[in-house]
Amino acid sequence: MTQPISLSSLTAIDVHVHVEVDDEGHTSLGGDLMEASAAYFKSEHRTPTVDEVAGVYRERAMAAVVFAVDHERATGHPPIGNEFVARAAARHPDVLIPFASIDPLRGEAGVGAAARLVTEHGVRGFKFHPSLQNFDPTDRAAFPLYEAISALGVPAVFHTGQTGIGAGLPGGGGIRLGLSDPMLLDEVAATFPDLQIVLAHPSFPWQDEALAIATHKANVWIDLSGWSPKYFPPNLVRYANTLLKDKVLFGSDFPLITPDRWIADFDRLDIKPEVRPKILKENAGRLLGLPQ
Repeated sequence: MTQPISLSSLTAIDVHVHVEVDDEGHTSLGGDLMEASAAYFKSEHRTPTVDEVAGVYRERAMAAVVFAVDHERATGHPPIGNEFVARAAARHPDVLIPFASIDPLRGEAGVGAAARLVTEHGVRGFKFHPSLQNFDPTDRAAFPLYEAISALGVPAVFHTGQTGIGAGLPGGGGIRLGLSDPMLLDEVAATFPDLQIVLAHPSFPWQDEALAIATHKANVWIDLSGWSPKYFPPNLVRYANTLLKDKVLFGSDFPLITPDRWIADFDRLDIKPEVRPKILKENAGRLLGLPQ
């Protein structure tokens, strides 16, 4: 019988891993967007199954937060179901931690879905992608969902900065980068001080804004996914080593970037020895409430 996740048994916790295909072969993105993102990241295996993802992380004694993104309203492409992600993760409770994605403009239906996903399906958090989902995080229509997530006591991850989805397509595939300016989330963090907010990715071209928000707001964290650490801006490394050493999280963006590549490049960064385990697993353990 597989054992649930415990912090002491892990080498790292990857807080940013995408579910790109379900058991029926339905993919997370439509053809043009999928192809553009694969080309942007030069990824070799763009759509591993959840079981394959679990195998990758189990072999490395890592845990992974897994999720899809509901962007159907914006793109017309049906999402990979949240219930599927939860069921698939439940097959691998020793390595996978399920998050869900809800269109924040679904209103009361979204609020009810969030409660069911947490209480009935074991979901441990929520993922938003403002650019791909085509919503402004400060839109008051999204606030009831934020309030519900806060009351449920689970974190919310928001994509910030540039995205490889739509990169190189005419008009970027219609995706608006400005919706992922992390400064928009400062208002969300101030309005919902008990909601734990993760700013996903080095937030190019708004990195200093992300650092300012995470330093100012006790409920804001930063994950380091989507970039190889060798490309991190010096100011991000400086803050990760000092003021934000307890609020920065390892994330790869797998399958777009592999955990092996990310860790190998992270090992070359000038990170203090006592800070490395914080970034790799201890901070995520606190955020997710994992047992020791």
